[in-house]
Amino acid sequence: MRVMLVDDRHLVRNGIASLLRARGHEVVAEADNGREALEKVGQVLPDLILMDIRMPQMNGLEATRLIKARYPDMKIVMLTVSDDEQDLFEAIKSGAHGYLLKDLEATQFFEALEDIAKGQAVLPTRLAGKLLEEFRSQAKRAGKVEEAELLSSREQEVLTLVAQGLTNKEVAEKLYISENTVKYHMKNILDKLHLQNRAQVIAWAARQGRNAPAASPE
Repeated sequence: MRVMLVDDRHLVRNGIASLLRARGHEVVAEADNGREALEKVGQVLPDLILMDIRMPQMNGLEATRLIKARYPDMKIVMLTVSDDEQDLFEAIKSGAHGYLLKDLEATQFFEALEDIAKGQAVLPTRLAGKLLEEFRSQAKRAGKVEEAELLSSREQEVLTLVAQGLTNKEVAEKLYISENTVKYHMKNILDKLHLQNRAQVIAWAARQGRNAPAASPE
């Protein structure tokens, strides 16, 4: 498997890289933070990205969202010390294929890689229950919760700016992301809110009291 490592701690990266190479995997690139990963991923197109969460300049969750926007089929697994369930929820919503904790044994690590290669999601046992509980809770509340709660934090930001009448280009400039990324988030917003176009998004926002102006062009 061709793997890219993203972690701001060189010693950690070196250790993981050594383990991977010892088992015949190829480490095709390394990055200190999410921004560097975003710059390198297109050059190497790895089979898998192992991504830390807490990093300077751009954290792993934001990097995952942006990479998935450009490369929807890219497999990204968070490899982190954080057992915060909110990090887990955000990682899955961001498009991560799995979530591994750095305290796992080497045998568990490689078993997880085998599962990933088969297309399976990997989660730490002690957090998997929390995720299932959250999904069950969402299912019970279906039709009763605000639809906007289904949106990720970044999608909420895009929705708010679109509701203010900003174009995709203006939204991109405000959030320091590309127009293509804005379009990707807009597609997700349309799908999650069961809407057809930008005008409906703004009308929906107006009904929610977001003081949306008239629709602006793409």
